[in-house]
Amino acid sequence: MHEYRSRLARTPLNARVALWLMATCLLLGAAGNVLRAEDKAGAGNAQTPAAARGEKRITPAEAKKLFALVDELMKFSSDDTGLAIKAPVKRQLTTRAAVETYMKAKLEEDKSAQRMQRDEIVLKKFGLLDRDFDLGPFLLSLLTEQVEAYYDEKTKTVNLLDWVDVDEQKAVMAHELTHALQDQRVNLDTWGEQTPQDVSSNAAADREHLARDEWDTAREAVTEGQATAVMTDYLLKPAGKSILSAPEMVETMRQQMASASADSPMMARAPLLLSESMLFPYREGLGFEQDIWMDQGQKAAFAGALDNPPTSSWEILNPREYERRHLPPVPLLPDIHPLLDPLYKPYDIGQIGQLDVHILTGILGGEPAAGSLTPAWNGGIYWAGQLKSAKTRAAQASTASVAIFYLSVWKNQASAERFARLYGDNLDRKYSAVKLENSAAHGPEVQQIYTTGEGPVTITQRGAMVFVAESFPREVALPLTELMLDAQGTGATQMAQTDSPHTGAAPLPTLSGDLVHAFAQAGVLKTVAQAVVRVNESQSGAHDEAH
Repeated sequence: MHEYRSRLARTPLNARVALWLMATCLLLGAAGNVLRAEDKAGAGNAQTPAAARGEKRITPAEAKKLFALVDELMKFSSDDTGLAIKAPVKRQLTTRAAVETYMKAKLEEDKSAQRMQRDEIVLKKFGLLDRDFDLGPFLLSLLTEQVEAYYDEKTKTVNLLDWVDVDEQKAVMAHELTHALQDQRVNLDTWGEQTPQDVSSNAAADREHLARDEWDTAREAVTEGQATAVMTDYLLKPAGKSILSAPEMVETMRQQMASASADSPMMARAPLLLSESMLFPYREGLGFEQDIWMDQGQKAAFAGALDNPPTSSWEILNPREYERRHLPPVPLLPDIHPLLDPLYKPYDIGQIGQLDVHILTGILGGEPAAGSLTPAWNGGIYWAGQLKSAKTRAAQASTASVAIFYLSVWKNQASAERFARLYGDNLDRKYSAVKLENSAAHGPEVQQIYTTGEGPVTITQRGAMVFVAESFPREVALPLTELMLDAQGTGATQMAQTDSPHTGAAPLPTLSGDLVHAFAQAGVLKTVAQAVVRVNESQSGAHDEAH
């Protein structure tokens, strides 16, 4: 149960879904666009865009039935988690048109759209998104397809969707009401949204950001893992089972999530980065919670994980490391600003966590590469800078204006060598006119220098470390390489935390962190709910045959 491969590497890489910080804000707080069931129960069936499309909508009577179940489901969630009910939860019914309208307006107006643009350029620079991929419209369509319900921690309201079948929403409500209980314990509005919008501009701020970088990703996995566990237990209860009494159910369910894209057209089209980031907090979060629950009991798995949350995707994928209170390795970042600031303004900074490596190696080499290299991950950081000479909006929107470096550390030299080869062999996936200009060994280092349509790329492997510098002039890339690799020394790969990882200080997201955060905040997803329902139906059928 606790080995890494049972968490991720055995799961097919063909169903990954993700989202965005701003896209989460799009759903939450749409109070002006929702229909309160208490006020609208007797309203007529006005023609709406959904009705015009012939889409089925639940009736006022069905809505009343749903809302009447809230208190019952809240009690079930409380009993299953041990989290106390401290206050009643409001409930609302919203339409697809209202959600679409609100999301579109937020995409156009929200300040976090600036953050999305910055993230999108960096993700394209890494090759995690194709250069011509238009992220904003795709996220709007994907989120509209996937959201099943959502709990708004700002208004303390569970929001149900008027186009989703009543029976399907019962289990979804159990999931979302678990978020209400979490909110009443730790205030999710501040606990789960600590990401600053600024970019660090000096060495001290760089280290502060890196020390806390994956906190949001790990916390989303806790909240969604707990809620998915409750939803699963709710559906298994009639058969007298739970994720504790039938632990094999969790692995079956995770496989169902990974094969659900056939029922979801937008998911089937989603790039690997998006689909993996979307499923991570639900799929891997569920496995994490199950392991903690089985090892240390209900209190540790629920209240304990909220009060003392994990700090990285590494801990989520390796629950026993969390149980031992081990912290993930983080490479050291020396003061790079004297070298880089004359040409570049800081653009983005973060860790490359174990989840990021799984996605990146999956894109570059498929499941075999991801399965072998992800467990060998031993830390990673990246930095992006934008040319100060990029003055126009068009220039700033181009990946050519951004230079990045990425330091990865591996558990052994063989893995580092394999990753360096894999990365170099795939440069033509994201750059034009790629040509290997020089390849040489310098003592313990093996260095390859390429020319591309966006400038030089230098890949240097020293022992178990690989340093990649992209689009920096050679007179900058070579001293930067030596600065970064020399700073690591020869000891264990780690960077001291700037304070306790449980103090709630603000982190920056990892490379995939904004996406993980946004999908988790958007509400329970169709893919997740369908996977749970399918597994439950198979178990119910087996139970009926036995009796």
